[in-house]
Parts: sequence; structure tokens; C-alpha cells
Amino acid sequence: MPDQPVTLAAITGAHGVTGEVRLKLFGEGLDSLKAHKRFNDGALTLTKLRSDNKGGAIARFAEVADRTGAENLRGTALTVPRASLPDLADDEFYHSDLLGLPAISETGEKIGHVCAVENFGATDIVEIEKMDGRKFMVPLTDHAVPEWNGERLVVAAGFVD
Repeated sequence: MPDQPVTLAAITGAHGVTGEVRLKLFGEGLDSLKAHKRFNDGALTLTKLRSDNKGGAIARFAEVADRTGAENLRGTALTVPRASLPDLADDEFYHSDLLGLPAISETGEKIGHVCAVENFGATDIVEIEKMDGRKFMVPLTDHAVPEWNGERLVVAAGFVD
């Protein structure tokens, strides 16, 4: 599997007039972002990072000198290579590892591919796009998804739309 970039945060706008930006954090939040200094294949170099005390963060990048530069970055996803992320325990995974996986039935029939991973509070849910473009969701539980690995995701019969 190629080393796909993983999004850790997104720039939501400028903060102040000196080039700082507001961030929406993904994953494990501020601590996971602090482990990295360079983002987007080295295009952005993090020089300062702090919590905004609202679940997000305020950051400064060496390449951004003023509010205009910060505003121009609005909507930019901050990515790092997958290989730069820490190893996980056997029962853990990064959502990005599931995206694009072929989805098949227990009998081996091609269903489609994983197009999204969501979590609305109870458990992770995979969204599968079928061959005809329709989508359906499946809870990422042993009952609904008896098997998955880096090659495929198997969906139990009662959960195939």
C-alpha cells in the first residue's frame, strides 16, 4: 500500500493579524499534531502551536507572515505521510487505512469500496460505495464486518444493502 498522506487538521481561518491560523483538529487532537513539524510535503513548517480552549488550536507557520497569508490558507488540510504516524496496537487502526479498501461479501462477491469512516459516538461506521454508485453504511463490529485487513473488508450477509 503506498504511503498515502493522512489529514491531521484543517485550517479554518486567520487568527489575529500576525499570520496565525485557527485549526480544526482530527484524530487524537493537539498532542498528535505536536509530534509533527512539517506538513503537506514540507510546504508548511509549524513554529508555534497552542490550544484554543474550544477543542481546536491556534498555529503559526514559518511560511505565513500576515493575516492575508493566513486567510489564503483557509480550507487547507494539514497532512503528513502515513509512515510518520506511530505504530498501533493490534486492535487499533487509522481511518485512512480503511479508505479505498475493496468491500466483498462473505461469499467473495465484490460489493464496492470503503469511501468513508464515521463515528457518531457509539462505534466506527464504514460507508461503502457500491459498484452502481449507491452508498450504504455498516457498523465496524465483528458481527457486521467479520474480517478486514490491508487488502479487503468483508461484510456479513445481513448488512449488505
